[in-house]
Amino acid sequence: MLFSDIPPNKIYEWSEANGLKLYLTPSGYTGKAKRGGEVGSNALILDKEGRLVLCQHGDRRMARMAAPLNQPAPNYITLADKFEGKRLNSPNDAVYKSNGDLYFTDPPYGLEHNADDPAKEIPFQGVYRLAADGSLHLLTKELSRPNGLAFSPDEKTIYIANSDPEKAIWMAFDVQPDGNITNGRIFYDATSLVNKEKGLPDGLKVNRQGNLFATGPGGILIFDTNAQHLGTIRTGEATSNCAFNADESVLYLTADDYIMRVKLK
Repeated sequence: MLFSDIPPNKIYEWSEANGLKLYLTPSGYTGKAKRGGEVGSNALILDKEGRLVLCQHGDRRMARMAAPLNQPAPNYITLADKFEGKRLNSPNDAVYKSNGDLYFTDPPYGLEHNADDPAKEIPFQGVYRLAADGSLHLLTKELSRPNGLAFSPDEKTIYIANSDPEKAIWMAFDVQPDGNITNGRIFYDATSLVNKEKGLPDGLKVNRQGNLFATGPGGILIFDTNAQHLGTIRTGEATSNCAFNADESVLYLTADDYIMRVKLK
């Protein structure tokens, strides 16, 4: 398993056999000038060829590691870093559609002064689709803090988390044949839980049955396709992301300074 440790600009790997070791650094900021903020890589995913794709906060881009997965090196190929000539904020989470299109969110968390950073060039926090032909398309700019995102198993719906304490919600959108999204609606509103539990809507995954495992206030909130809250895996910490193993028998999660795993029924 690979995971980002964002502030120190590192990626670690963990395995049952070998435990924890450093995998890659720098992971998200390759510049020479010292800067503050959340500079490292955030979400990590694999493309169809099994290559590592990174949401790079510090470099403000979607990038791919040039080296093979088993020979990590901090050399990166830019996939997207500008929209209409303006630098992206700080890509946060991403997911591939089966046709090769890359969907990602772009909140301001990687900027040194967040949304008030003078280096911020885009006046909104967008959700984008990077088409397989390399063109970048804005899908929506209506969310205040778009974060985690995932497709339903049939790819007809995309779920997007909004990690805003004033509007802590998950949205659902219909995915059109051309890849754009329409019919945005609130899937679940957890704003009332924000002052009672640690955490905000952040990373999420959808299992093969279509159930959502979504980080949020209290830990991992589990929903069925009708937005019924089936239960919560309570971590006691602000929980930021999760991932299944290959057969979905285990859920791994990142929660503040902990890596955890839960065996699933």
